[in-house]
Amino acid sequence: MPQAKPNIIHGAFLAIAMRWTDRLIGLLSTIILARILVPADFGIIATASIVIALADVLLEMGVYMVLMQTKAPTPAHYDTAWTIRLIQTSIMTVGVLLAAPFAAEYFNNPELTAVIRILAFTFLLEGLENIWIITLQKDQQYTRDFRFMFSKRFAGFVITVAGAVITQSYWALIAGTLGGRLTGVILSYVMDRRHPRFTLEKFRDIFSLSQWVWVQSIAQYFQFRLHEIVVASRESSSVMGTYTLAGQIAAIPTSELLAPLNRVLFPAFVKVKEDLTELKRVFLLAQSVQALIAVPAAVGMTLVAREIVTILLGEKWLTAAPVIEVLALLGCFTAITSSGFYVLSTLGKFRIIAMYAWIQVALFAALAYLVFPDAGADTVARLRLVLAAFGLIAFTVFLCRELPGLNASDMARSIARPAFGAAVMYGGVVAIEPLLHLPLFLGLVIKITAGALLYAVSVLLAWRISGSKSGAESFVLERLAYPALRRLNR
Repeated sequence: MPQAKPNIIHGAFLAIAMRWTDRLIGLLSTIILARILVPADFGIIATASIVIALADVLLEMGVYMVLMQTKAPTPAHYDTAWTIRLIQTSIMTVGVLLAAPFAAEYFNNPELTAVIRILAFTFLLEGLENIWIITLQKDQQYTRDFRFMFSKRFAGFVITVAGAVITQSYWALIAGTLGGRLTGVILSYVMDRRHPRFTLEKFRDIFSLSQWVWVQSIAQYFQFRLHEIVVASRESSSVMGTYTLAGQIAAIPTSELLAPLNRVLFPAFVKVKEDLTELKRVFLLAQSVQALIAVPAAVGMTLVAREIVTILLGEKWLTAAPVIEVLALLGCFTAITSSGFYVLSTLGKFRIIAMYAWIQVALFAALAYLVFPDAGADTVARLRLVLAAFGLIAFTVFLCRELPGLNASDMARSIARPAFGAAVMYGGVVAIEPLLHLPLFLGLVIKITAGALLYAVSVLLAWRISGSKSGAESFVLERLAYPALRRLNR
């Protein structure tokens, strides 16, 4: 029987450590740019990214996902995937260049024309990237994969910050994006000497799987971007910039914990997909570990949003705090459903994922355009949270139907203690907050410390009461806490 657990654990924690290093650069970039630029600058780039992402998804055939899902792809599969991707990105570049004026007119912002046209060339750079670089992730070469991703990020960071200091405008963000993509192209050929060739030999094999990935991608675009379209079309660039940055800050605790885990989960799931019992076991362990780590991080961000904004971004961004308080809670639902999406992808259930995403899109569109036609940024954020809660129920039904032996009670048990601990943490911090008449930074430190202690104690107590069964808690203690204590005692 395949044993994926050691690889998942080693890869996940290595990836988390490396991802945090990577995202520290991203956080520094955001803080520096927020101090130099104004909300309207972020709003222009955020609105332009809506158009860029739409063009991407309309022609996206999911070749990377197909290669990851295919157990033993041949060189011809890689060559065909690269060829398809290059054709796609070339068409995208031309299409966006032509569509830029119309997008600027729709969003009533003439500055968008030039911004969108420059960003269109990121597609062409993406298409030129060496397709073989995906084997770093597929073969679980976590260290080399990190070096590749980190180098792109660092190049973009240096160019963006330097550009912001020099130009004091949103063009710094554009230069950083292009610089990071160009770095990725160069490194992809340096780090893997296998070079793709132009062919469509395996087009039928790839397209037979990718058509549902394409439908899923379009649905997920609207699932994750429709709220931005609503805000951008109803609010000023300044409000759009505030809303977008609030979303980025709110997602940091969970995205930076879940992204590296997800990066190693998919190839790990693929390795055990023939043994459904083992797949179920690995999935439940992954879900419980993700919930144990990410749920308190999401709730914690809600509790300290105002302090974080004031200290890191400055008072001109204070209107972002209420939005962060709402959007941070989305991370709880992401933590619970994240690994399940990878299970469905592993099983080739792209149609189910697409169906779920389209249901979410339809519900949000009905609420945003029919029930709340004048909804602003704050209301849109609350609508997203409500839909995420209802979406969790629907997702659980879909997943239990597709993975034999899995039921809702299994999933509920895997997240019960993290949910309990997060509730205790939230209640405790809210209770002591009125008593904290302290400087802002000191109050932030006390709230974080109190929240962490309340969460850890309540989860461990609940775990002991339940019989200290093998699960996320034992996994974290055995892999992290006990080794750390042994090193301290030496």
